[in-house]
Amino acid sequence: MRGPGRREIGHGALAEKALVPVLPTQMEFPYTLRLVSEVLSSNGSTSMASVCGSTLALMDAGVPIAAPVAGISIGLVTGETVEERVLLTDIIGVEDFYGDMDFKVAGTREGITAIQLDTKAEYLPLAMMREVFEAAQKARFEILDVIEGAIAEPRTELSPFAPRILTVNVPVERIGEIIGPGGKMIRSIVERTGAKIDIEDDGTVFISSTKAESGEAAARIISDMVREVEIGEVYSGTVTRILNFGAFVEIMPGREGLIRISDLDWSFVNSVEDVLKTGEEVKVKVSEIDDQGRINLSRKALIEKPEGYVERAPREREERPRSGGFDRGGRPGGGGGRGGGGFGGDRPRGGGFGNR
Repeated sequence: MRGPGRREIGHGALAEKALVPVLPTQMEFPYTLRLVSEVLSSNGSTSMASVCGSTLALMDAGVPIAAPVAGISIGLVTGETVEERVLLTDIIGVEDFYGDMDFKVAGTREGITAIQLDTKAEYLPLAMMREVFEAAQKARFEILDVIEGAIAEPRTELSPFAPRILTVNVPVERIGEIIGPGGKMIRSIVERTGAKIDIEDDGTVFISSTKAESGEAAARIISDMVREVEIGEVYSGTVTRILNFGAFVEIMPGREGLIRISDLDWSFVNSVEDVLKTGEEVKVKVSEIDDQGRINLSRKALIEKPEGYVERAPREREERPRSGGFDRGGRPGGGGGRGGGGFGGDRPRGGGFGNR
């Protein structure tokens, strides 16, 4: 019928204070959280009920809170003096109105996160405070048993209808590489994945998307761009070029390595194109990084070696004449004078005689 009063605002602040210590950091969960607790009627503590309901809602939504939080209200009824007293757990409205104390305690199994005390008594003995916290702990643990029986821990996956926000930290000096000249690289990532990307000056990259796959793809591309290649790591790359001696594979955006033809398979490979095609996805292992930063890759390192396979020693090359003719002195090897070819064995090979 009207806006929230001082009482509602105070109870909301108490419930929020109880939950804040278990919330993830912005880096762990970069979302704005909005919790709404609507209590239509009550005969107990609405703030402590809001703490319990909010814990369930957070875990069900997939917010990675550190631990579930529960709350309970402990009341007090006294006789002629405070020494004549009875503690009441989870007081109802009439006990709150006619009683002498309303002590709200919220927390986890590890400790207390928030308290609030209303009292009408002239004083509260220290010994009674110990009794209050013991009674509140016993009740809190029983409530936590019920909460954990309903949902033991935060869900690992967000709702499929929730937008995805991921964060990636990159070195400040590498921000320029991600943006690219004139923003070319970052626009390319956005177009390929459909995700929205925002980069802070401290190197924090916020990636938001309506689909989990889009955000994860963008995060993977950015992480790969700033990650250092290490020997022994396995990558899934794309064949960019094929030459007669091997194939170049892009294992990271802008980072290529070479698979030599001898590292394609354990069996003999006659032609690179018998195994790979340009544009094909291939899994490779980094076998070497030379002193110039060139990356050598191996495909066969990820293939099981055939049973009985014997490594062949490389053949030594024989020293042979460069052309096969005779020079002017009759010795093997020369190019054959002005005629060009000289003798190629028994017959001239096309250039005529070298010493005519």
